[in-house]
Amino acid sequence: MTAKRKFTILVEEAAEGGYTGRCLELRGAISHGKTMEELEKNMTEAIKLVLETLEEEARKCKKMIIEIPN
Repeated sequence: MTAKRKFTILVEEAAEGGYTGRCLELRGAISHGKTMEELEKNMTEAIKLVLETLEEEARKCKKMIIEIPN
């Protein structure tokens, strides 16, 4: 079974109607929907696209892990 990742979406009512959302954990994941259900679907797709892009970029780079105490 695959573990699910959770993301926090900041939702605002759009001036032109509907809702805009942006993922607090992934700067580039932003979307819009006429309904909350459509926004959820669109945000899921936006998050997947950002994660795919980050993974592609990460394959080309050296990596380091830094731990910061709470």
